[in-house]
Amino acid sequence: MSDVKIAAELRTEFGKGAARRLRRAAKVPAVLYGHGTDPVHLALPGHDTMLALKTPNVLITLDIEGRGSELALPKHVQRDPLKGFIEHVDLLLVKRGEKVTVEVAVHVTGEAAPGTLVNVEHPTVSIEAEATHLPEGIEVSVEGLPEGTQILAKDLVLAGGSSLAGDPEQLVVNVTAAPTAEQLEGEVEEAAAEEAEAGEAGAAEEAPAEAPADES
Repeated sequence: MSDVKIAAELRTEFGKGAARRLRRAAKVPAVLYGHGTDPVHLALPGHDTMLALKTPNVLITLDIEGRGSELALPKHVQRDPLKGFIEHVDLLLVKRGEKVTVEVAVHVTGEAAPGTLVNVEHPTVSIEAEATHLPEGIEVSVEGLPEGTQILAKDLVLAGGSSLAGDPEQLVVNVTAAPTAEQLEGEVEEAAAEEAEAGEAGAAEEAPAEAPADES
């Protein structure tokens, strides 16, 4: 797994105004917590943080000004819903050798049998592994698999030292029959009919009500 170093500063100002000032300075507000310690409020360099978070479950060595180094894993990343920039990061304090539970992405490889469709029902799987040996992903080969094949969480091949933390019967990959041209055409027609019906309903709601009759 990836291990990156990031220089961090202690934050002494809080609130929305302070956070905005940090972002204007190309920094990201963050909180480091875990192991029963008090939360530590940090400011991280924006560019370095953005690059680090491109790697799933990245292990970060924080060089905190005045406090030395700490190991951390990103637990929650808050992004601007429109522009996508990082607004805030929650970091979990970890120690070498300890096990943590994380979500790991499932990567499908290969081609299933002709006439089939591969559906990834759950794109991530919950596993437990050492904090310093977290896999970036789990590969699942569907090469030549026939219609009706189902791959459950318990069927996945995990990296050494990793174990499932979620439901072993969870359906991860489902190989089904590919839809026929007639089925696809029917779905398109059905969607068009629903859209037209919704448009008519909206128009009816927007139509002005008739003025009441003058009873004088």
